[in-house]
Parts: sequence; structure tokens; C-alpha cells
Amino acid sequence: METIRETVKQDKKIGRFTAVIEVFGASAKLGLTSFGGPVAHLGYFHNEYIRRRKWMDERSYAELVALCQFLPGPASSQVGIGAGIVRAGWLGGLAAWLGFTLPSILALVAFAFLIKSYDIGLMGWIHGLKIVAVAVVAHAVLGMGQKLAPDRDRATIAVMAASIILFWQTAYSQIIIIAAAGLIGLWLYRKKAAEAAPVLNITISRSFAVACLVLFFMLLIALPLLRQASDLEWLAMFDSFYRTGSLVFGGGHVVLPLLEHEIVSAGWVSKEDFLTGYGAAQAVPGPLFTFASYLGTVAGGLPGAIIATTAIFLPAYLLVAGALPFWSVMRNSPKIQGMLVGINAAVVGILLAALYDPLWTTAIMEPGDFALAAILFVMLAIWKLPSWLIVITGSAGGIMLGFL
Repeated sequence: METIRETVKQDKKIGRFTAVIEVFGASAKLGLTSFGGPVAHLGYFHNEYIRRRKWMDERSYAELVALCQFLPGPASSQVGIGAGIVRAGWLGGLAAWLGFTLPSILALVAFAFLIKSYDIGLMGWIHGLKIVAVAVVAHAVLGMGQKLAPDRDRATIAVMAASIILFWQTAYSQIIIIAAAGLIGLWLYRKKAAEAAPVLNITISRSFAVACLVLFFMLLIALPLLRQASDLEWLAMFDSFYRTGSLVFGGGHVVLPLLEHEIVSAGWVSKEDFLTGYGAAQAVPGPLFTFASYLGTVAGGLPGAIIATTAIFLPAYLLVAGALPFWSVMRNSPKIQGMLVGINAAVVGILLAALYDPLWTTAIMEPGDFALAAILFVMLAIWKLPSWLIVITGSAGGIMLGFL
């Protein structure tokens, strides 16, 4: 009898291991081919995880996407983590994250070593990458503004957030602006009925979820205190990237202003290298948050890359695993939905401010720079060409501008 029990346990372990390997293989394929940003990533996930592999039903996937749009952090990575958790438990979530992000991490770390090894900062194609970043963020502002700030109240919140952050740039200004926008949204939309949310079937235990949430908040509170009490640079770096990953609402390009404030202001990376890497990040598949891998490499070599990558993505995993069992109840609250409306509008304003400073003020110096940025923007917004083609065009345009 004991032998039979041991055999059953071993079979279950093999089954779980096989599921984790399956998740890693599927997510790695997506990590190599998923160009186009977070919205495109969700389409890739839907095709691979739902239509092809049937890891969950359509309603459950829609609910998972809604949760990840609500949480701070990289939304597309969080959806992938959630799908991995549903398929193969907490290890499946880790496998899904690793497979999806590893190709982008390797590419940006290699690019960072290239930047450090050679004096290429003044090359024309590097300047072209900075102009690419202007076009990409302008396109993101337009798209997010149309969706998240389409009316008078939300557009006002967005513009006020942008104005305040341009005049008041401190370590806590963005946090205070996001919190204030949430309260404004709660007041403006407090009487609006909440939309009925479908039920998301999740197998994670609530005790595991609570442990993840406790760890998330413990690190968020303890890391700044430990940083103040210690002069360890790796601890300061971990704190900066962890706090960024914990407080970025909207994901994607919204990470730019927070990272710029944390990393450039600390002197770890120059503004020129920061913008160069941000432009290069548009050319690789996978999540834009792997930009942190580039920054960590420039600041501290391979150890810095490991610290930055782990720190910025850790909150995403803890929040998804912690929130999944409770999300259906939370989302049915009109108060939560009202706060989210205000926060999303403020996110548009924060990104609008980043479009001006540091992007515009650093990259658009001559009429030719503006002309190239306009061409790239039309290629993105009107022609809807892939991001890798925009990067190639921008790099070539930067070289040509050097001869004019």
C-alpha cells in the first residue's frame, strides 16, 4: 500500500513538472515572437493559451486581463503569469514569466554591454533611437488618452497631473498624484453602477495569496528603511526598481518617468544612455519592463542586470498571485471601479509629462529631428507598421541627419 501511495505521489510530481515545462516552452515561443507592445501581447496570449492550448475559457481569460489592467505593473507579463499559475500552479507562473521575458532580457543586456564597451553615444543611429522613443511614447499618449481620458472630467485630471508633475518632481510626487486621482475618481463616479464581472476560476489557495500580498507590502515598506540604514548600492538599486514595479499603473511606457526619476537622478545611468536604451527596447519582443535589465547592466554589469530585473518584476508576480482569488469580489465594487477611472486618467497625464521631459527636451534639437519624429509617428499611428521597422527606420534616419 505504501509503495502504491509513493507511486501516485511521484506520478503527480511528474505531471506538475511536465506542466511547468509546457508553460515555459509555450511562453518562450511567445517571448521570441511577441512584438507590438502590451495590447499585441494579449492577442498573442489569447491565441496560444486560450484558442490553441485551452488552458482556460474565454470568460476566465477576460477576467484575468481585467485584473491585470487594475493592478500596478506590466499588464501583459501579469496576464502571462496568471495563465501560467492557472495551468501549473505557482511554479507555472514563474515559468511563464521567465520564458516570456528571457529573450528580451538577453538582447538588452547584450546591447548594454555594447554601450559600455564602445564610445557610441554620439553615433547617428543612437540619436535616431532617441527620436524613436519620442514617436513611440507620443503614439502611446494618443492611444491611452482616447481610451482612458476621453471626456471632460478625465481629460482635466490628465492635464492637471501632467502640469503638476512637470513643476513638482520629487520622489513622492507621482505616488501622491496617483492617490489623489484615485480619490477624485471615487468622488466623481461614486454613484455609477458597477458592471457585473464574470467569475474567474482560480486554484490558488487564499493562504498562499495572502502570503504573497503580505510579502509585497513588507518589501515595499522595509526596503526604503533598509536603504536609509545601509550604504549598500545593490540594496539601493533593488529598492528603486522594486518601488518602480510596485507603483507603475498602466504598465508599458508609463514606466519611463518613474525609472528616469529613480535611476538617472541617482546617477547610476546618464540621461543619454537611458534614452538610448529605451529606444533599443522598442526593437525587441516581450515586455517593455525588461528595459530595467539594460539599465541594471549599464549601472552594475551582470549583477546589476539580475538585481534590476528581479526587483522590477517581483511585485508583478506577488500582486497577481495575491489578488487572483479575491478579484471577482473586488471588481464588483463601484468604489474600486471609480478609483480606477481616476487613476487611469492620471496615468495618461504622467506619460504626457514624460513625453516632454526627458524625451522631447533631449531628442528633438533641430527641425530635422522633429521631421523624423513626425514620420515615425505616422508610420506607427496611421500606417500601423511593426515596432521593429520603426526602430530600423529611426536608426537609419538618425544616421542620415548626421550628414545634413
